Amino acid sequence: MKVTAVIMAGGKGTRLAELTRDEIPKPMVPVAGKPLLLWQVERLKENGITDIVMVIGHLSEKIQEFFGDGAQFGVRIRYFLEETPLGTAGSFFYLNGMLAEEPFLMMSGDLLFDVDFERMVQFHKEKGAAATLFVHPNGHPFDSDLLVLDENDRAVRFDSKHNTRDYWYDNCVNAGIFVFEKSICGRVKAPEKCNLENDILKAMIEEGEPVFGYRSPEYVKDVGTVDRISQALKDIERGFISGKCLKKKQKCIFLDRDGTLNQYRGLVYREEDFELEPCAAEAVRLINGSGRLGIVVTNQPVVARGLCEMEDVERIHRKMATLFGREGVYLDDVFFCPHHPDKGYPEENPAYKIPCACRKPKIGMILEAAEKYHIDLSQSWMVGDTTMDIQTGINAGMRTALVLTGEAGGDKKYDVKPDLVCRDVLEAVKMILAESDGGAA
Repeated sequence: MKVTAVIMAGGKGTRLAELTRDEIPKPMVPVAGKPLLLWQVERLKENGITDIVMVIGHLSEKIQEFFGDGAQFGVRIRYFLEETPLGTAGSFFYLNGMLAEEPFLMMSGDLLFDVDFERMVQFHKEKGAAATLFVHPNGHPFDSDLLVLDENDRAVRFDSKHNTRDYWYDNCVNAGIFVFEKSICGRVKAPEKCNLENDILKAMIEEGEPVFGYRSPEYVKDVGTVDRISQALKDIERGFISGKCLKKKQKCIFLDRDGTLNQYRGLVYREEDFELEPCAAEAVRLINGSGRLGIVVTNQPVVARGLCEMEDVERIHRKMATLFGREGVYLDDVFFCPHHPDKGYPEENPAYKIPCACRKPKIGMILEAAEKYHIDLSQSWMVGDTTMDIQTGINAGMRTALVLTGEAGGDKKYDVKPDLVCRDVLEAVKMILAESDGGAA
């Protein structure tokens, strides 16, 4: 892939002082027996990215001594030395003359990751983006910097972790990996300290420049503290890091919404009527810990019937993300169908009163998710409270679990037999993980 990678490796790493002892730079802290920067270089090389620029500062000679020109690692490494710290984007003034005209990849030097960068760069090009940010859900969105996106994944604004959030928000965390057009370097007019998010990206969004968020469940972790390194070591041992890379087939537990994750109250179209099942957060926690994806697929005919607008459904889903986030868990994505083929309701919205390929038991939403996240449907499950959910899973070639909450199969629309019948979504997830692979990814 003809992309240059820029690694911001100049940090001092005060939070890692007990490991660095001011003798090694932060990006060279050992993780499972090798420097963090080497992990990054190896992952880049696996993606066919062999042209690397390292922006270095504190104890820079240690980095240069280890990597040299990169030849022994199968890459080409060039260096830009910040004599004085220039923030997260001040170096762009100098990088402008070091980069080719193609888009370039940029990342923080304290990240551990395994990402299919070809997918991300392709997304960037298809969107015609000037800047693309890697975003993903995590278990602590309440104290993370979030990117607010529209329905087309275009950035609307940044939401700093320091803000007071008096609204429902999507779990869409800025992970510190970017694809930029070279023109972004021209925004830094002088060799002075500059903040990437506050001074450049916010301005681009406000000016209407095409800034997008690339959503991915792949493993990206800031390992800038001792505790985070300890967690990363566990993730390495469990195969989580490499296993979640979208170059590899993913396993997924698809979840219905109403009656499965939230309490069944008929057609839920007001946010105040949405309330999680008591066991839902723990079920999602187990999915998160298994290495599987957890994705919601739900029919929402409330839009077609004119009971609410698309934005109302999306607000409910942001409420769901917020409530799960408060419990330290997350869903990887939500897909919903707003259509309904039957006409004749008093306030119906004719734009959505149409036949479609996404309404369950059709599998349009499943196929879209499978394409987006490289999912092996034969190794995945559908969990829901209706025979329609079970038929959907069967139609998609998945195994199925019926939960006895919500409608508990009482819809009787389809004569189907699920693989599992479970008390609730928590029991379903426990049984799936136990039966499939003991909880391993």
